[in-house]
Amino acid sequence: MARKYSGARGKGGSKKPLTEKKPNWLRYSAKEVEQLTIKLAKSEKSPSKIGTILRDSYGVPDVKLITKKKISRILEENKLNPKVPEDLAALIQKVIRLVKHVEVNSHDMTVKRGLIITESKIRRLEKYYKQIGKLPQDWHFDKSKAKMLAE
Repeated sequence: MARKYSGARGKGGSKKPLTEKKPNWLRYSAKEVEQLTIKLAKSEKSPSKIGTILRDSYGVPDVKLITKKKISRILEENKLNPKVPEDLAALIQKVIRLVKHVEVNSHDMTVKRGLIITESKIRRLEKYYKQIGKLPQDWHFDKSKAKMLAE
């Protein structure tokens, strides 16, 4: 979805290493990594933030490599997964920022277009998450209620 409207080409960026076994220098077991993940989730961190903290502070290169489960799966098993998926929540936060900007700068057409595109992305993700069952069927994004959804 990232390049749909930007006109940018290519898929450049960093890739994960293709290792298939746990590094021998790692001092945490799978159970300990799961406990750390649960502890961070209880302090209301998002799954991507949890992965970053585990990598930078605890030296865990890849949670899936060690535990054989993704962070979101660990959170789901312990009933700690967020109500709204993380990518959808980020787009809702972006809409809130854009609406606030448009209220102050009503002639900024570039931001108005960005707002329309972001709302379109939200509608597409909403449809997808309803199909796979991550969102209830009666869930609907409303710009006026976006601040409540983000909290």
